[in-house]
Amino acid sequence: MKQADCYDEITNGVVVMVQAHSQKEQTQQVVYRILDANLDRAREGLRIIEEWCRFGLNNAQLASECKQMRQEVAHWHTAPMKAARDTPGDTGTELTHTREEQRASVTSVLEANFCRVQEAMRVLEEYGKLHHPNMGKAFKQMRYRVYTLESNLMGYQRHQLLLRSHLYLVTSPSEKLMETVEAALKGGLTLVQYRDKNADDTMRLEKARQLRQLCHSYGALFIINDRVDLALAVDADGVHLGQQDMPIAIARQLLGPQRLIGRSTTNSQEMQGAILEGADYIGVGPVYATPTKANKAAAGLEYVSYAAKNASMPWFAIGGIDANNINEVIDAGANRVAVVRAIMEAEQPTLVTQYFLSQLHRIQPTNDKW
Repeated sequence: MKQADCYDEITNGVVVMVQAHSQKEQTQQVVYRILDANLDRAREGLRIIEEWCRFGLNNAQLASECKQMRQEVAHWHTAPMKAARDTPGDTGTELTHTREEQRASVTSVLEANFCRVQEAMRVLEEYGKLHHPNMGKAFKQMRYRVYTLESNLMGYQRHQLLLRSHLYLVTSPSEKLMETVEAALKGGLTLVQYRDKNADDTMRLEKARQLRQLCHSYGALFIINDRVDLALAVDADGVHLGQQDMPIAIARQLLGPQRLIGRSTTNSQEMQGAILEGADYIGVGPVYATPTKANKAAAGLEYVSYAAKNASMPWFAIGGIDANNINEVIDAGANRVAVVRAIMEAEQPTLVTQYFLSQLHRIQPTNDKW
């Protein structure tokens, strides 16, 4: 080989090595930018969730879990990552979606930020493997902790709202279903159950989706009657089961610990059974004869009085309750009631809702065991 050819070969090799090193450096900078952006995104999302746990729920345990994860995320945020940041050159800063411009409720804020944190941690898990052998493992475990935190927080939030809810609207088929429910929500209603025994599943699914969105826009709980599959399909807050429906234990396996499960009861034995099964709340009735339960004899005010003394969970008196007899039910010991026709067939659902709530809230300070 000639000396010149040998020199050229060496030179070309050096050039290739330099180019390879340069390309590696460029790739590393890109990875740093990805890690930097997602570390920021994860910390920001966790802080938003933490603030609600701290100030909205006054829950020190949940707030502490958020803070601890924020600090763990910060541990991985190194100076080279921050130095690689190029905000002016980031094409993603102009990308947005109309849903990001407004939030319907605190629940939607929490849901959006849990999603943000989980996505960021998945990115950190994968690209972190290029940075440090332990980073991928760390964020994989942290992502699972976020899933658990979401389940605990959303479950806690639902239970807290259930405890604050004293009026429960169970819907009946109506051409003005959405209009009536929204009117009741405007009156302060915070708990709605969708019940339609005769509609086909396509109609049920559509109505359930609409009602779920409507209820959550007002910060209200949305429950599905009987159908666990439908509750899962529309991400409802829970399901209400009759005595002939599936066991609560099976429903809990399907729904998970964070959703609410209610059970109808007509006597003390059924109440104790629901308590042992782990229901989150129970219906007590029918107090009066009602076409909604045409084949059920009225349980009467005696059962209401029994529930007031013995129920170890939130319970709602239900069955034929209206503006004319609600005070009888309250005097028997009820501080929560569920109604159907009284609101669904009312000419002014907002005013009727406000009246019920005014009567129920009047007795809360001295008669609110649950």
